[in-house]
Amino acid sequence: MRAFLAVPAAFLAVAPALAQASDPAAATVDSLDAALIATMKAGAAAGMKGRIARIGPAIDRAFDLPLMTRLAVGPGWNTIAATDQQALVAAFRRMTVAQYADNFDGFSGQSFVVAPNVETRGGDKLVRTTLKDPKGSDVAIAYRLRQSGGAWKIIDVFYKNSISQIATRRSDFAAILQKGGAKALVAHLNALAAKAGG
Repeated sequence: MRAFLAVPAAFLAVAPALAQASDPAAATVDSLDAALIATMKAGAAAGMKGRIARIGPAIDRAFDLPLMTRLAVGPGWNTIAATDQQALVAAFRRMTVAQYADNFDGFSGQSFVVAPNVETRGGDKLVRTTLKDPKGSDVAIAYRLRQSGGAWKIIDVFYKNSISQIATRRSDFAAILQKGGAKALVAHLNALAAKAGG
């Protein structure tokens, strides 16, 4: 298992209102964690394609990929043609699934521990987890969730309580969009997926 790309710290720093761990937002993260462990256990025997097949549906259930894509693109999203928006969401999904399948590629006793309290931040919730690794360092991973279609969905990931993944991606995507537009960004996302093996 390799450290995965993650990515505002201001969200993490705001004084939280605490909720019980039985919160449905925590259930979303628990489900994702279980799928990640299963993917890690599948490991090399499953191969990259097998891990993608295993983790892809779990990512679809846990993440609001259309919203994450829109947030990562930023204010220019509404100026992009609908067909290009759809292509961006598809490419963003492909990249996300491929990177998770690549990073969670082997198991050596790891486990996830979800913090007992879910923090409420405005209309969103923050679920903090720790990836426990008996053969390495523990890793703090926090998820920001928002209600979508009656379910709590992940809209951002904070790796080691650092800055948001969405903020980092928006910074990375801005120059590509400015230079080549949506089609260039689709090509970039597909290239990142291919680099991960997806």
